[in-house]
Amino acid sequence: MTLASTADILTPAARDRRGVGAFNVVQLELGQAIVAGAERADAPVILQVSQNTVRYHGGLEPVALATLSIARQAAVPVAVQLDHAGSPELVEEAVRLGFTSVMFDGSSLPYAENVAATAEVAARCHARGVWVEAELGEVGGKDGVHAPGARTDPEEAASFVGATRVDALAVAVGTSHAMLTQDAALDFELIRQLGTHVDVPLVLHGSSGVSDADLTRAVAAGITKVNIATRLSKAFTAAVRACLDDNPSVVDTRAYLGEAREAVATEVHSVLEVLGHGPMGSASRTSPG
Repeated sequence: MTLASTADILTPAARDRRGVGAFNVVQLELGQAIVAGAERADAPVILQVSQNTVRYHGGLEPVALATLSIARQAAVPVAVQLDHAGSPELVEEAVRLGFTSVMFDGSSLPYAENVAATAEVAARCHARGVWVEAELGEVGGKDGVHAPGARTDPEEAASFVGATRVDALAVAVGTSHAMLTQDAALDFELIRQLGTHVDVPLVLHGSSGVSDADLTRAVAAGITKVNIATRLSKAFTAAVRACLDDNPSVVDTRAYLGEAREAVATEVHSVLEVLGHGPMGSASRTSPG
């Protein structure tokens, strides 16, 4: 299976009201686990590399090339996206390396500046056939501060999408990044209103803080792309701790990282079933269309 276009995954999903899981890759094991979970669910998936992860690794290229390689070897369609990039230069590098989409985050900027910066990034990416996601209504929590009170205005969202020509829009509807509990209160009516005002797929950031039942409701209300990071980190860390607690003499990193990789694959499979893929859902397929 070749590397998939983000457009080929998200466009039919938005049309059919299906959810698409987008999971963050921090290490090689996470990328492998995400694809393994997607293959078990027979579902397309998006691997994401964030600007924070780039900072952690000291550069984009090593983690990018590994993630792209994992995607190209998958048995299901897998797209690769740059996540929460605030730097146009980082966006340019991701496009050059072969990412199929980027998320340019100008949500902390004043509205006019966000529009101008996002429109410029979108124009450059579209010239290279790369999809662009943007954010309107800042979703908090990326720096450890939860701010679930932000809301995206539907009228402003329509104007923003029209002015920037972005392909997907991350909206603030009650979530916050880095939540360790699944008790975020989503505004489902706002999701529905946003869906009637904009004609591009809606993206839910901070989805780790949302209960499984509400994730299903969010997709039914109009969310297409569901971003998950902290939920996988919790599963990964719990597996490492359990392995080391049970085997205090273990020093081979493959032992506990292998356990963590399997735990994340299981978690990804579970999330994708919640989104409607696999035996529990009705959206299972090996092609995105």
